[in-house]
Amino acid sequence: MSLAQPAPTPSRWLRAALPAMFILLGVIYATWASRLPAIRDLRVLDAATLGTILLGGGLGAVLSFPLAAWLLAHYGARRAALYAGLGLLFGLPLLGVLPNWWLLFAGVFVLGAASSCFDVAINAIGAEQEREAGRSIMSMLHAWFCVGTFSGALVGSAAAGLGLSPLWHFLLVAFVLLLMLICAYRILPCDAPDPDAGKKHFALPHGALIWLGLIAFLGAISEGSLTDWISLYLTDHLHASEAGAPLGYAAFAGAMLVARLVGDRLKDRFGARRLVAGSSLLAAVGLGVAIAAPSFGVAVIGFVLTGLGVAAVFPCLFSAAGREGPTALAGVATLGYSGSLMGPPLMGYAIHGYGYVFGMALLAVVSVFVAVAAMRARLLV
Repeated sequence: MSLAQPAPTPSRWLRAALPAMFILLGVIYATWASRLPAIRDLRVLDAATLGTILLGGGLGAVLSFPLAAWLLAHYGARRAALYAGLGLLFGLPLLGVLPNWWLLFAGVFVLGAASSCFDVAINAIGAEQEREAGRSIMSMLHAWFCVGTFSGALVGSAAAGLGLSPLWHFLLVAFVLLLMLICAYRILPCDAPDPDAGKKHFALPHGALIWLGLIAFLGAISEGSLTDWISLYLTDHLHASEAGAPLGYAAFAGAMLVARLVGDRLKDRFGARRLVAGSSLLAAVGLGVAIAAPSFGVAVIGFVLTGLGVAAVFPCLFSAAGREGPTALAGVATLGYSGSLMGPPLMGYAIHGYGYVFGMALLAVVSVFVAVAAMRARLLV
């Protein structure tokens, strides 16, 4: 049987295939983020140079979203997820061997491009499944992403504690995830390419979609920056060990998981607009606690509150954008995940110039702006 055709599968395996794709993306994010202190030390990078390297991911994301829309239009979301996933898994180990900052910049560019294409594809599948189900499921799907980030952070902590180099760590993770990707791809049902293929595949958000794009961009700046800088904040500002710092990120990811497990019910009860606005204010409070924290433990409590707060943004946004079609989804994702991947370099420059407290305070202000923008977004229902 060819790889292109899914095998007949029991319904329980079919239900597990898409969550496995979200787990895979989460593990990739956390694997890279958890070993940033080691990469930084191995290559002797200061905060500004590290920020420049992370900018490569943002550029890759921005430039790849037209490609993501084109892949969906010509091949369907299932095959687009396979192609982008292979790019992710072959690109990750390269980050453990690239010897200087400009090659690392290029490697992170590839990782950012592949992750954004993969993310658009699996969220397109999720939006379609949500329409078929007739109920909210996007928050639960993004909870599986948090399962991946939580697991990846714990494995990263263990790998650092055992003295495993980033290269071998990345290779082992990529091998396991390759098996997961192939199995999930074979199980997912075939989907048809977009019938509008050959027409417009991509457009920046306009009209009412502008508010969704703005919220996605600002919210992703916070989530993406925290993904890459929590471990560094705990290492450099509060002097946590290399093995202990990823546990702070694991607590953040675990809190996001808990919030997303109940997110669909909260959305149905309170509405997406109020849920995003209220949870964003909670994220700002959590960042304030982390900033004022005198110790590692108190800072972790702050990041737990922050994780609870940022968890609602993307499930609600992708659900709302998915209702407007694949082009709208790709457009909102352009601003969203470009923010996720451009936020970390901006944090690097802020930290290099003014310190960690200033950088985290900026993220708290961004969370407040997300809350204000959410109350203006009429498509966020």
